[in-house]
Amino acid sequence: MTTALFSNDGEEAIHRSLTTTDNDVIKSPEESLDEVYETEKTISFIQKTGARKVALQFPDELLVDSVTVSKKLEAATGAKTYILGDTSYGSCCVDEVAAEHVGADALVHYGRACLTPCTRLPVSYVFGHKKVDKDLCSYTFRNLYPDTKSHVVVLSDVVYSHIIDDLKSLLASDYTNVVFSKLTLQGETPSPDEICKFGRTFSPEPNLWPAGYSIFYVGGEGPTLSNLMLTWPSCSFFSFNPETGEGRKEGLRVNSALMKRFYLIERARDAKVVGILVGTLGVTDYLSALNHLKDIIHRAGKKSYMLAMGKLNPAKLANFPEIDIFVLVACPESSLLDSSAFYRPIVTPDEMEVACNPAREWSGYCITDFKELLPGGAAHVEFPEIDPSDADYTDVSLITGKLRSYGLSEERVPGTEPCKTLAERNNATTLAEMGPAASYLASRTWQGLDRALGETPVVKATEGRRGIAIAYEDETGS
Repeated sequence: MTTALFSNDGEEAIHRSLTTTDNDVIKSPEESLDEVYETEKTISFIQKTGARKVALQFPDELLVDSVTVSKKLEAATGAKTYILGDTSYGSCCVDEVAAEHVGADALVHYGRACLTPCTRLPVSYVFGHKKVDKDLCSYTFRNLYPDTKSHVVVLSDVVYSHIIDDLKSLLASDYTNVVFSKLTLQGETPSPDEICKFGRTFSPEPNLWPAGYSIFYVGGEGPTLSNLMLTWPSCSFFSFNPETGEGRKEGLRVNSALMKRFYLIERARDAKVVGILVGTLGVTDYLSALNHLKDIIHRAGKKSYMLAMGKLNPAKLANFPEIDIFVLVACPESSLLDSSAFYRPIVTPDEMEVACNPAREWSGYCITDFKELLPGGAAHVEFPEIDPSDADYTDVSLITGKLRSYGLSEERVPGTEPCKTLAERNNATTLAEMGPAASYLASRTWQGLDRALGETPVVKATEGRRGIAIAYEDETGS
C-alpha cells in the first residue's frame, strides 16, 4: 500500500509516498480495531459519497493505528487515503484546508471533536468507543440525584456519547424529568423547539431552562466541561469520570472564572491596540467574524492587527509588545484560552465586543460560539451611532481610574482635530503617518541593530583567528 503523509511544511511533503509494512507500527488488538475505528461505518460513508480520495485525520495519540486503518479502508473501497495529523490550531477541529491540498473528496475525523459546522467537504466523525461502566455510571447518577423528580440534562464528551442510550434505558423509567441529549452531526438539522449547543441537541422545558435544570456530564475535566459550565453558570453541574469511576459536584470555580473573564473585558476596554488572532481556517463564517471584529474595534477608536500563527505560545505573542490585548477567533472549545502565562491577555470575540460596543452589556456568562455575534445570530447587537459629546458613552476604567470614551483616542478632545504622528519616510518622499507599531518602536530606547546603509565603508575580507577561544593559534602563552 502507498499512503501519503500530509505536512504543512510544503507541497513536496503532500505528494511524498511512503511504503509501509505491518512491522512498521505497533497496532491495537485486531479484534478491537474495527470496533474502535468503526471501520464498517466509515466504509459505508466513503461508498455513499463516492469519494475517490479520502483524508483521514488522526490526533497524535491515534497515529499509531493510522496505517492499519488506512489499509483496511483502501482494500474495502478502492479509494486512495491520505493520513493527516493534527491541525495547526488543535486536534478537535476538522482540517478541511489540508484535505483540499491533496484534492480529497471527503474527510474522516478520528478522536475528540468540537463538532463545529464545516461546509467544504463531507465529514464523518469517528469518536472511538471509550469504555464506560454503564452500571457504575447509572449507580452514580442515582446517588447524585436521589429525588426521581429532578430536572436533569444528561450531556457527555463525544468519546463517551455511545453511553447516552444505555443510560436512557436504565434511568428513563424512574426519572421522568431527565432529558437525554444527542449529537448533531453534519447534515442534521434540529427542530425549532430543541436547543442545539456545541453539537449537542436536547429539549428541556422552556419555562425551567436553564436555571431550573441540573446537568449531569459523562467525561473528565477538559475544555468541553469548562465551556459548558461557563455557558450555563446558573445550572448546577455533576460529573462522572469513566476513567476514574468518580462522581462529583462541579462548579466551585465557576464564579472566580467568570470574574476573571470580566476583568479581561475591562482590560480590553482600556486597550488602544488589539491583535486579532486567526485560530481557525475551517469553522464556518470565520472570515465574517474577523471582519466583524475589525469593524467594531475600529468604531471603538482602537487600532487592530490581524495575526495568523498556528498554535499559540507566550514566546510567539511576546514578539508584538506594542499590542495591548489579543482576541482569538477559534472554535468554541479553543476560545477560552488561559492567558495567565502570556505577556498580554487573550479574550474571546464576545468579550471584545462587550468592551467595544456600548450597546452590549455583560450577560454574566460566556458566549464562545462567535457565529452568535454576527448579524442574524442570537446574541447580535447593532453598534449604535456615537455622539462624542454624549456623556452616556463615557465611563471610568475600573483598572486605571482614567476616563474612557467610545470612539475617541486618549489624546482626542471633543471639538478638536485628531492628533497624528508623522515621520519622514526618506529624503525623496513626503511625510507618512505612523501606525501604532511604528510609534511604539520610535519610543523605545533600543530599536535593534542599525544597518547604516551607504555609510559603512567597504573593506576586503581578512583571515580571522584559528583555534578555540581559550587558546587561539596566534596567541603566545604568558
